[in-house]
Amino acid sequence: MRKAIVWISIIVVLGLLGGMTFLYYGVYSEGVRAGTVIKLSKKGVLFKTWEGQLNIRSFGAVRSENNLSEVFEFSIERDASEVIHDLEEVSLSGERVNLHYVERYRALPWRGSTRYFVTKVVRSDKPKTEEAPVERAPFD
Repeated sequence: MRKAIVWISIIVVLGLLGGMTFLYYGVYSEGVRAGTVIKLSKKGVLFKTWEGQLNIRSFGAVRSENNLSEVFEFSIERDASEVIHDLEEVSLSGERVNLHYVERYRALPWRGSTRYFVTKVVRSDKPKTEEAPVERAPFD
């Protein structure tokens, strides 16, 4: 009887560990969303996580004045400092960006408050550097 309880306990613990590993590392979907970053903040009571919002402007198929605005909420992994830096820059400049993200199965409180995690930021309206005009010799 004691041996059966030990084996059942081991199976339950392994099942819980496997389930947590699946929820932590499992990716449900991947994608890209385009828009303007309107909010980026570090928040939380016990676990401080980076959270943000992307304003997605979609246009109606029938009329051109039919602009709809949708907000996409996302989280950022703690170790993604380059992504956080890029998002801070574009949120201040108002640039349109493409956010590459992965969707997890569940939101875990120490990881973020959403299931969507931004992995890469691609700036679409990067300001172009102005080049000095080229001086040409006058024609003789």
